[in-house]
Amino acid sequence: MACERVFFAILVLGYCLGVHPNALAQQSLDTRVADLVQSGKLRAGVGVVAPHWAIKDQTTGELRGVAVEVARALAGRIGVSLDLVEYPSPPKVLDGVKDNAWDVGFLAIDPSRATVVDFSPPYLEIDATYLVPESSAIHAIADADKPGVRIAVTQKSVEEIVLTHAIKSAQLQGVDTIPAGFDLLRAGKVDILAAPRPALVQFTAPLPGSRVLEDRFHAALAGIAVPKGQPGWLSYVSEFVEHAKASGLIQQSIGRAAVKGVQVATSPK
Repeated sequence: MACERVFFAILVLGYCLGVHPNALAQQSLDTRVADLVQSGKLRAGVGVVAPHWAIKDQTTGELRGVAVEVARALAGRIGVSLDLVEYPSPPKVLDGVKDNAWDVGFLAIDPSRATVVDFSPPYLEIDATYLVPESSAIHAIADADKPGVRIAVTQKSVEEIVLTHAIKSAQLQGVDTIPAGFDLLRAGKVDILAAPRPALVQFTAPLPGSRVLEDRFHAALAGIAVPKGQPGWLSYVSEFVEHAKASGLIQQSIGRAAVKGVQVATSPK
């Protein structure tokens, strides 16, 4: 009888809060995400740029990709609906923190971002490499760092951070988005486009003869970002990430998105 009274109280509270009773019952004892359950939704910031993050179906307008599937699974685990917040590039996702535009964001992990957000353990490892046109004499990463070589890279991206420290002779040219960098490459205004491999693969068809280099200059680790000051959310999300890796959810999402140049990240020892 006591259990029935508790369950009835949960149902009443759920209707008062506008939350589906199943969702409330699922997380009623987990205070870490009680405020998300009360809101009834999880707002997830994603960069719409490549299938390891998100891409948009040109017919339906629906977003799909590894980050989208992971976000959907996280919302399902909490027991709330998913509200995807779109950005033209992953670095732009970080801009949503100051506007309180999302609850979790999907980003590459970098210490420079630790003043703004906290990160879950990594769930994905992502190759970063170069796209070059057919006529290019550059066939490996080491060939690129020479005087006169111009490399387009997204501003504030992990790739830009890495290359700023690594490049000695070539010239970096910051762009707002990866497509903007590709436009410069196609127009001959830069010699190389630096980006994650899954994004670069998409541009080989529009630039016949172009090639994505086999080696890489960096391996970025993707994590789920949580705004500073939310230790409960971070704990819950971190636990979810480890479960998602162990259960095969991440690997299955990679397979469904047919992403090249990524793999499930190993858990820290």
